[in-house]
Amino acid sequence: MAQESNNKPKMPNFKSSSGLYWLYGLVAIFLVGIYFSDDNHSAKEIGYNEIKYLVETNSVSKITVITNDKYAEATVKEGKMRNAFGSDSTKYAANPKVHVKIPSADRFTEDLTEWQKEDGVEKVDLTFTEDSSMFEGFLYTFGPFILLIFFWMFIMQRMGGGGAGPGGVFNVGKSKAQLFDKGNNPNKVTFKDVAGLSEAKQEVEEIVEFLKNPARYTELGGKIPKGAILVGPPGTGKTLLAKAVAGEADVPFFSLSGSDFVEMFVGVGASRVRDLFRQAKEKAPCIIFIDEIDAIGRARGKNASMGGGNDERESTLNQLLTEMDGFGTNSGVILLAATNRVDILDKALVRAGRFDRQIHVDLPDVHDRKAIFNVHLSKLKLADDIDVDFLSRQTPGFSGADIANVCNEAALIAARRNKTRVDKEDFLSAVDRIIGGLEKKNKITTRSEKWSIAVHEAGHATISWMLQYADPLVKVTIVPRGMALGAAWYLPEERQLITKENLLDKMCSLLGGRAAEELVLGTIGTGAINDLERSTKQAYAMVAYYGMSDKLTNLCYYDSQADYSFTKPYSEETAKLIDDEVKTLINSQYERAKQVLRENAEGHRKLAELLVEREVIFADDLEKIFGKRKWESRNEELMRENENAQAEKKEDSSVTVSEESQNNENKEKEIPEVDVEKPKED
Repeated sequence: MAQESNNKPKMPNFKSSSGLYWLYGLVAIFLVGIYFSDDNHSAKEIGYNEIKYLVETNSVSKITVITNDKYAEATVKEGKMRNAFGSDSTKYAANPKVHVKIPSADRFTEDLTEWQKEDGVEKVDLTFTEDSSMFEGFLYTFGPFILLIFFWMFIMQRMGGGGAGPGGVFNVGKSKAQLFDKGNNPNKVTFKDVAGLSEAKQEVEEIVEFLKNPARYTELGGKIPKGAILVGPPGTGKTLLAKAVAGEADVPFFSLSGSDFVEMFVGVGASRVRDLFRQAKEKAPCIIFIDEIDAIGRARGKNASMGGGNDERESTLNQLLTEMDGFGTNSGVILLAATNRVDILDKALVRAGRFDRQIHVDLPDVHDRKAIFNVHLSKLKLADDIDVDFLSRQTPGFSGADIANVCNEAALIAARRNKTRVDKEDFLSAVDRIIGGLEKKNKITTRSEKWSIAVHEAGHATISWMLQYADPLVKVTIVPRGMALGAAWYLPEERQLITKENLLDKMCSLLGGRAAEELVLGTIGTGAINDLERSTKQAYAMVAYYGMSDKLTNLCYYDSQADYSFTKPYSEETAKLIDDEVKTLINSQYERAKQVLRENAEGHRKLAELLVEREVIFADDLEKIFGKRKWESRNEELMRENENAQAEKKEDSSVTVSEESQNNENKEKEIPEVDVEKPKED
């Protein structure tokens, strides 16, 4: 039966996404058929002298003058076809007519009379009429209306968004959500594909468990949460977690974006929200995932003085709020959303009862990055020198998407270098490419410019090596990359708590390049603009936000809920005091940087000369010049503690196994031996 049904011819589906375009085609074919069915368009066009020749040779039996279009139609006699059509006589045999343009009906009549005065010329039957072409009459009468209808249908089809489905404008209020039902998820992603994010993964796993086994939670009187919102920076894996939920949950999964509710028609957004939840109720239990929910969830009435909010967007948000927690119940429907701008969402949307949970998906730490690298490295052909621990330490602040990009760039770089395996050098080049931009070795620089850049970068490197809380150096280069003429690569410490000493040491390291220029070159250049910008921002944050200045101690002028577009949370006197404190802070660290460079002038000079010679130097080179760094980096400390913890777990597991084996041996010893007497022989 299955084979028989497969062999049946498929009927054309006029309800496909092509909409009404098949109808447009039929109308066009009909009009073209009318056009070519008109006999007037099958006649041959001839010149004025030719019609004279045909009349004088008695080749024409009848002439009809079309007065309104100023042309004449002559019917050729059957025996005179060659005079009019030549070798094409057979082509025009069915309709032996010719057309000729005439000056006017009166002038043609006079000329025809002159042509017929000669001896032997027969009189031609002459008639006068007006053109009554069915096509032209139809076109002039109904053409404008047909064009208006086609234009209106085309506009309605486009306004339907194309994705509104069959019916165009009539389905514009339908939901655009993509449904992943059981067995209808070709690119299935599971929680095994999500590396790191252990806490966030645990939260969404519990949401899946709510739908799979609700009785486990409701038996104790609890209620299943109505929604959860994934919050975090871009690229951290929020959408990937949602895909994993779709792959793991054995329930229907509706996926769409917040912008899918936005349309030019008034009321369309609210209609799509109603239709979405109507479909979800029919499929319950199910999950609805709205990506980038800030497109419709922005706080209402924000910046009212600048023209107010969009009424259509606010009505869409109001409908969403009602569907999530109104008088109607949506039992079995869980709403999952994602955004990286949770601070601008409406408070009514994120309150308990709607989005009961906020799941924070933060940037991965060094251990999570290692797990993410392992996922992406499994798809590459790697060399033996790849150290995953080293790569995870080299990419602080990278998101999961950034790590995926690093692995892909490394593979592309290795292929460009005609390698058969991706090695450590390719990964380092990929990290440099992503952070600093494309390397520009052909950029022209003079020796004096190169020495100036080397002095600047060596100043950064020297101070970062000599200060305890400055970020550990990875490498220094004077090869132009991106917009920079040189760069120093550091390994930022991923600290949860930053002290004043940490910030001061980092600021001093930033100012080290400008300080080195002043001490060694006796002048300063424009190359320190990025260093000055970062150090100034950091100084303002320390004074105005962290309360770390001497004259504004324990004062914070930052309010996360306020809008500082037109006003400041402090007076003009305080603003001047903040500026003075920032100047004092930066100047003190600048003098400190110069003092450190004076104390290590010889090492700084050797480092700059080595940079000019090799263009790229690494931390090992600094260790040879200045000696081993006195302080252990936080990343090294974390990795060491993690290794110790894993070693302890192995020891505990081995101890447990040995204890169990010892207990089994003791039990065997405790079993009394039983003497079994042999049966006596009779």
